[in-house]
Amino acid sequence: MTPVLAAKGLTKRYGRVTALDRCDFDLRPGEILAVIGDNGAGKSTLIKALSGAVQPDGGEIHLNGEKVVIPTPLAARGHGIETVYQTLAMSPALSIADNMFMGRELRKPGIMGKVFRKLDHARMERIARDKLSDLGLATIQNISQAVETLSGGQRQGVAVARAAAFGSQVIILDEPTAALGVKESRKVLELIQDVRARGIPIILISHNMPHVFEVADRIHIHRLGRRLCVIDPKDYTMSDAVAFMTGAKEPPAA
Repeated sequence: MTPVLAAKGLTKRYGRVTALDRCDFDLRPGEILAVIGDNGAGKSTLIKALSGAVQPDGGEIHLNGEKVVIPTPLAARGHGIETVYQTLAMSPALSIADNMFMGRELRKPGIMGKVFRKLDHARMERIARDKLSDLGLATIQNISQAVETLSGGQRQGVAVARAAAFGSQVIILDEPTAALGVKESRKVLELIQDVRARGIPIILISHNMPHVFEVADRIHIHRLGRRLCVIDPKDYTMSDAVAFMTGAKEPPAA
């Protein structure tokens, strides 16, 4: 099975610090792959390399078996790779629809759009409403309300819906439940599973072991700048995963 997204031998150094040390990675079609590791293990650098936010010093990235270069986050978007960062990267004062189309606004057809650059707000609102409804976010009634009026879980839902709307190949979620309560976390986990059910593979970076073991198909354990091992959550316990992550226990042979 050809991975949707793969990396071979990724290396990234910051001065004398090696953040990625010949790191390998693979994401299979239609799976939720969790990426876990201790603070400073290099998880964030790996994700930034895959999403175009940093340029690796060495190694290769492959998308559907083809070697690709991802120099910027915009280039990653062009390849169908969408990332939802922990900070959500949303503008609180703008509406839900405006946030969903930020950076890729639709213009009116004909002269009004081409010459006068007039935005097609009605079409953006209609598409945004449809995308939210598709993912079961019908609780958000007014698509033109400002994002700052939403709860934390609703904001996270809008960010995931935006990624699902435009991420045709891969969606990367960075700590999506970190700042949420129990009820809102549950909604986001359900949303993640809904997105996967639509056939879009997901990379989930999380410190929350119960969440990881609940939704992940495989778990990539990152340690000292490289992939230590990949485990099946059905075969190991949370304690095992933490022990591998911290070096207290030898990982299974690849």
